[in-house]
Amino acid sequence: MLALTRKAGERIVIGDNIVVTVVAIKGDSIRLTIDAPKEIKIYRGEIYDAIAAENKEAAVLMDLAELTALKEFHIKK
Repeated sequence: MLALTRKAGERIVIGDNIVVTVVAIKGDSIRLTIDAPKEIKIYRGEIYDAIAAENKEAAVLMDLAELTALKEFHIKK
């Protein structure tokens, strides 16, 4: 992990195509802009955690009865 100190107006460059700029600092809040290619997904930490939790919940294995019922449903189609 890299920890950096930046002032308003200063930036951090990640690789060749991502730039994080400190726009403003007010109290304990920092306003950032992130310039990155649109194919790079950028999430706030709490949103990323919620997505990961939902994905984990969706990936829970079904019990055998549910799998059998699902199989029979698709066979009948």
